[in-house]
Amino acid sequence: MSTNTRNNAPLPPVICLFGPTAVGKTDLLEELFSTSGEIISADSMQVYRQLDIGSAKPEPSYLQRMPHHLINILDYKEQFNAGDFVRRAEECILDIHSRGKLPVISGGTAFYFRNFLYGLPDIPPVPEGLRDELNLRLEKEGPQALHRELETVDPETAQRLEPADRARIVRALEVFKGCGKPLSSYKAGTSPREDLEYLLIGLERPRVELYERINLRVDIMFNQGLYKEVKDLFTGGAKEDDPGMKGIGYSEFFPFLKEGCMILADVKSRIQQNSRRYAKRQMTFFRSLPEVNWFHPEDMEGLGEMINNFTKKRS
Repeated sequence: MSTNTRNNAPLPPVICLFGPTAVGKTDLLEELFSTSGEIISADSMQVYRQLDIGSAKPEPSYLQRMPHHLINILDYKEQFNAGDFVRRAEECILDIHSRGKLPVISGGTAFYFRNFLYGLPDIPPVPEGLRDELNLRLEKEGPQALHRELETVDPETAQRLEPADRARIVRALEVFKGCGKPLSSYKAGTSPREDLEYLLIGLERPRVELYERINLRVDIMFNQGLYKEVKDLFTGGAKEDDPGMKGIGYSEFFPFLKEGCMILADVKSRIQQNSRRYAKRQMTFFRSLPEVNWFHPEDMEGLGEMINNFTKKRS
């Protein structure tokens, strides 16, 4: 069983526009929605302040022209999960609609879309203090020990988590110890929420073209000063297990900064490789969704017609 966060009160119509990293979402949004809509960012890295270049965050001048929500709202040490996203997104949808604008959720974080479209799992509250106890154990025993414990009590969740996924391991153990059931037993819905009217638009490019764009974008990030951005964060106290430091474009730097066991060119290559792998995983998920209307980002005529038909029927 799954739920939304508003006791099934209907939401205004919303457009969900998604695609893999570097497919070309940002430029397209301004062309399609500069006068009619506002964007709700579904990007797990762009929620964090100071993570600008590595998250491919839009420039401030762009954000002034094209209003975005859920960007620059948290410190990189703070957690932000799918449940937080769904609650914040629903608030944004109501706010945007109240001002006569069209809410558009856009990004590439697949589990944000999954939980928004299908509803959140009904996980009961856990006792206060349990997470603090587990975090203390994490510091004393290390992530490997907690991951082994998770393999015993919730092998399904443990299989999809790496020992480096500290916060998620703690959350899974917290649910098991606090609720008496493994996290994997709490499932999101398998059919779309009944309180939601939406249009799903997926953006895609041929794989060779997409991978070339990914490699080029990482080159541009380094030219824009990505190394300095991460070095300044590291000097300012950022740690490898901070939530914001786990993303692609940031985590790859830590072996270089801490131990000096990599050269900078290898860091860049690893970011490019991880980004390509991430894009492949994104597309696997997005293609599993029903009712997606797929477009090449340069098909402005087809995109415009699809969006106009959706909005006209609801005006």
